[in-house]
Amino acid sequence: MPTIISHTLVGMTGAAISRFGAEKRKLILLSILCAILPDADVITFKFGIQYGDFFGHRGFFHSIAFAVIIGMSIPSIFYRSLRTFSFRWFKLSGYYSIVTISHGVLDAFTNGGLGIALLSPFDNTRYFFWVTPIEVVTLNPMRFFSLHGIQVMANEFLWVWLPCLALIVMVRYMRKKKELKDLYR
Repeated sequence: MPTIISHTLVGMTGAAISRFGAEKRKLILLSILCAILPDADVITFKFGIQYGDFFGHRGFFHSIAFAVIIGMSIPSIFYRSLRTFSFRWFKLSGYYSIVTISHGVLDAFTNGGLGIALLSPFDNTRYFFWVTPIEVVTLNPMRFFSLHGIQVMANEFLWVWLPCLALIVMVRYMRKKKELKDLYR
């Protein structure tokens, strides 16, 4: 799995490029929460649930179905003034679903583990993408704070951080260009 730093950055990128201007602080915090939430499944180890089990690490909690459940729950819980099933509710649900599934998608680009159960509960097969350039991070903190950790962070800088930065710059540039074009109409 990528580090929590990279998952956080992906959530922040989603917030940075979204069009949900009101309550930006709430949007950023909830985006970060959604982007890292699937890794809360590591607590299942404490209950004797094995890595490859349905509720194991990178199982159901990394799936599209789970992301949709979370995406629909966030507006219902944190945007109480919003009418459920209104157009804005659906937009926010879709946004938070995408931010949540970004976690499983990012993990599917890593080069270690058993794969990601993206299609769970309908198909519990664990998948990786056809390319896996992201170095998997160790869960051992002592190993992370070593040369291996530096290599992981450099790898994530290349494969996650730079693309996030490029996406933010590109979206902002396109919006600014559109604003200027609209200004001179």
